[in-house]
Amino acid sequence: MVLDVNETSEPLPALAQIPPDLRSLADYERHAPAHFTAEAWRHVQEGSGEGLTLRANRSAFAAYGFRPRALADLRGGGTAIDLFGRSHAAPLMLGPVAYQRLAHPDGEHAVVRAATALDTGMVVSTLSSVPLEEIAGTARAFARELGKDTPPLWFQLYLQPQREHSLELVRRAEAAGYEAIVLTIDAAIKPAGMTLPEGVSAVNLAGMPIPRQTAKPGGRIVLGTPLAEAAPRWEDLAWLAEATRLPILVKGMVLGEDARRVADMGAAGIVLSNHGGRVLDGLPSVLNVIEDVAEASQGLPLLVDGGFRCGTDIVKALALGAHSVLIGRPQMHALAVAGMPGVAHAIHLLRTELELAMAQLGCPTVGDLTRERLIDLPRM
Repeated sequence: MVLDVNETSEPLPALAQIPPDLRSLADYERHAPAHFTAEAWRHVQEGSGEGLTLRANRSAFAAYGFRPRALADLRGGGTAIDLFGRSHAAPLMLGPVAYQRLAHPDGEHAVVRAATALDTGMVVSTLSSVPLEEIAGTARAFARELGKDTPPLWFQLYLQPQREHSLELVRRAEAAGYEAIVLTIDAAIKPAGMTLPEGVSAVNLAGMPIPRQTAKPGGRIVLGTPLAEAAPRWEDLAWLAEATRLPILVKGMVLGEDARRVADMGAAGIVLSNHGGRVLDGLPSVLNVIEDVAEASQGLPLLVDGGFRCGTDIVKALALGAHSVLIGRPQMHALAVAGMPGVAHAIHLLRTELELAMAQLGCPTVGDLTRERLIDLPRM
């Protein structure tokens, strides 16, 4: 999908103060292009193919309206949830986003500080531009400075072609204090990314062989190549479950039958995801399949990502059966526009919108957000 960007302007530095017109995640997205190079902005925003899934991730929310309860007792309400023995201030985490130094020199350091300040969990990408150990160290140090607990940190794992390298990443995450492994299964085969600028790299993979995909006319293109041969399989999930005692969430599910098999194999949770529309164009929005996957997942925690931009989006996902949502691209928008304060402000905006929507619906707790609070709207 091609995006209109300014190919000549130099990116603006992050703002020193958050201006009053930044009042939503949409405002951050509107300001963000001026703070990226053209190539980096394309990388952050683009989807695969014609952008059908990218657009569906947003348009699907318009299919649902609300049915509020009148005169509800809101006393004692709150948004806290528990996942794997840890309390989360809200059903919201920062999802794995690669190469955050594309948006700001502080990269993942800034994002994890914002997460810590707002008591929000973070899933750190295998392709982070700051070492996973440093990210965890920054979170602990900032939590001590603020006099609070370190938020839940999970590590997102891309399986490497050789299992010993995958195991090395898992052991590093365990040693650094990460509390769960999020195994991404849907992005082993995808179009080539951007050429990274100097100072930005997949630092966690330093010293490991990086698979390269080349094709010659008349030769194999994808199938039958080393890239396809190394794509994750069910036996890899079984191996990983034996290799670590950390809870494993499988990210990239869209079918209920696959979710059921994941549950049967002992996974601790599922992340329903179409990879932000970046991999296979034509996948459904997660909103269209939450109920099917939730029913099949046998009570496992179900997290979802893909197009969440406001508190009412989160409400709709929870009412359809999700336990929590992951926020992706908006991290990069807010980080580029205003650094760490921008990411913290974006999280605060989402949580404020979520609580306002819950109050207006007459739902004092997350558990009160059920399918009965939604109404299917006619398609326009």
